Amino acid sequence: MEFTLTNLDATSAKLVVNVVEADYAAQVEKTLKNFRQKANIPGFRPGMVPMGLIKKQYGTAVKAEEVNKLLQQKVYEYIRENKVDMLGEPLPVEEQQATLDFVNGKDFTFEFEIALAPKFDASLSKEDNMTYYQIQPTDEMIDTQVQSYAQRCGEYKQVDSYESGDMIKGNLAEVAEGGISVSAAVLMPNYMKNEDQKALFNGAKVGDVVTFNPNVAYDGNEAELASLLKVEKSEVASKNGDFTLTISEITRYVASEINQTVFDAAFGKDAVKSEEEFRAKIAEQFEARFAVESDYKLLMDIRTYLMEKIGKMEFPEALLRRIMELNKAENAESISEEDFQKSLTELSWHLIKEQLVKKYEIKIDDADVLGAAKEATRDQFAQYGMANVPEDLLENYAKEMLKQDRTREALVNRAVDVKLIDAIKANITLKNEKISVEDFNKKVSEND
Repeated sequence: MEFTLTNLDATSAKLVVNVVEADYAAQVEKTLKNFRQKANIPGFRPGMVPMGLIKKQYGTAVKAEEVNKLLQQKVYEYIRENKVDMLGEPLPVEEQQATLDFVNGKDFTFEFEIALAPKFDASLSKEDNMTYYQIQPTDEMIDTQVQSYAQRCGEYKQVDSYESGDMIKGNLAEVAEGGISVSAAVLMPNYMKNEDQKALFNGAKVGDVVTFNPNVAYDGNEAELASLLKVEKSEVASKNGDFTLTISEITRYVASEINQTVFDAAFGKDAVKSEEEFRAKIAEQFEARFAVESDYKLLMDIRTYLMEKIGKMEFPEALLRRIMELNKAENAESISEEDFQKSLTELSWHLIKEQLVKKYEIKIDDADVLGAAKEATRDQFAQYGMANVPEDLLENYAKEMLKQDRTREALVNRAVDVKLIDAIKANITLKNEKISVEDFNKKVSEND
């Protein structure tokens, strides 16, 4: 096979490939012999069909298939070995392809259009100054987290009078003559749908008798009423009158005091010894979570900075549009000009990132991807206030995440970004600036 690559301009090239019979003949013969062994043609035993008949029936199709398979393989080998910086994939010149004659021809010429990546230099140095935003948690955020930890270490206590959220136990009796009664009935007025019925329990004390209508209180919910009244669902509709509840017990879940038990439950035994240390540790926890957002903001700022520094890249737009149209989902609408221009912007940033990754010799392995999955899992647990998650649990969750192809692809990109951000930080001058969550979010929205 003979290859000739000609640059048409700075953004596109033509690749001409000459294929002669000697390049494909042996493979075509081998494939036809396999056909002969498997062919089932009336009048001939398997494997005994004359080769002439096989060639007559299948020769042209096999030739076309084997030439195209060879062509695809060798074109990509040529591009890889010659380091052709290509965008998308080679596009066959349709007018030229239409002239190919696989019936009579032996030697073939194929022409491809190639979109070339633009030349640019995405360089960064200590002379490049960028702001790194250190997001600070508010006192309210820390207070809320403190209370969350205290709530988790709380306990149920018996109290004398009812407050919202308490659980009430008592004897429930239907007011109607011959009505049913339920001993040791348990209910939580907070779950009642009707606000007027719920209000009947405000300030109620142990020993009080509260008259209410369960059917109204629970808005006729059969499942809840059947459970409370200990009747079948079919009987619920007939129990639509008032009931009395003689309160025998009121139970309240009380958050723990801020003490060593809470400290140990949150961060491990004796890792924290005082409330001041506890709040500082929670602040560190928030800052670590926020660092992901700070890093992403830095990467987006670097994107803006480098795209402005490099300037608008030149692309073979007509050729790229054809490539995108060919690759779009079946029956999808044609790509609008607005979407096409957005794609070019994203492509520019993709090329810049690729160059930086190569320049900083960034490589990732399975351990890096697993690490990214564990960090994502740790973030999820942290959102629920679970800071001291066992390593084996994190790893198990992370491995489950990696079984999903889309999730794995996203985590591979995240692992690359983590290393890229670290490399960028090491190669530029950073000015650290503390910032509130509110002000940081404003800055992010300004860039959107």
